Amino acid sequence: MMLEKFIPSLHLHTIYDIDLDKLQSKGIKGVITNLDNTLVEQDSTYANEQLTSWLQKIRDREMKVVIVSNNRELRVSSFARPLGIPFVYEARKPWGHPFSRALKLLHTTSRDTVVIGDQLLTDIVGGNRSGFFTIWVDPISEKEGWPTKVNRFIERQIYSYLKKKGYMPWDDHL
Repeated sequence: MMLEKFIPSLHLHTIYDIDLDKLQSKGIKGVITNLDNTLVEQDSTYANEQLTSWLQKIRDREMKVVIVSNNRELRVSSFARPLGIPFVYEARKPWGHPFSRALKLLHTTSRDTVVIGDQLLTDIVGGNRSGFFTIWVDPISEKEGWPTKVNRFIERQIYSYLKKKGYMPWDDHL
């Protein structure tokens, strides 16, 4: 099926619903995550206490994290550097090169790394194309720029079609 690249391996409502112990037991050593509307709202400058705790739980399991974002360097670096997280900015997801760069930063492979994001058209398609286990989460906020709003419109059409055909067996998402 042509649309299979849009089907995430797993859908959860938030990053906090991810069972980190289960990921670790499956041999996951690396986490590639989107920033805006996945970890925090797009205008949040810093990580809140809940996110900081979640990131520490990942580190406690000896897993590594890298942020891969289509946003600009200043936005991504000002968020990631205080947390000590490496990052790839202006990533141009869904194309494959930012995922390859992330793997080099993590020193992992696509087999032992997950991709987490809130957009089918960028995070999930990009992760699936590169052979990752992909986790699609609901966007944290509806506050988004116009390019993302266009993506969301297209995503709703794709999601509705795939849901109708039985390829998205989760609760209604969009």
